[in-house]
Amino acid sequence: MNGRDDRKGFREGLESSGGDLRVLLALNAILSTAFAWLIVWGLGVANVVDYSLSTVALAALALFVLTLAVVR
Repeated sequence: MNGRDDRKGFREGLESSGGDLRVLLALNAILSTAFAWLIVWGLGVANVVDYSLSTVALAALALFVLTLAVVR
């Protein structure tokens, strides 16, 4: 068996796997929140936006929805 056949089989396996939607949503929520915190913190240091919990939550929600729209 050569390497090309292994790659083809691996690709088919990945494409046929739908994954668990709960894992996707949980990872999306965690990573969106972390990235939103980082963005809002940086913009707060630059005095562009107020660094507050509501600003981070709004940015995280926007990133969450944007990521879902792009992935789906």
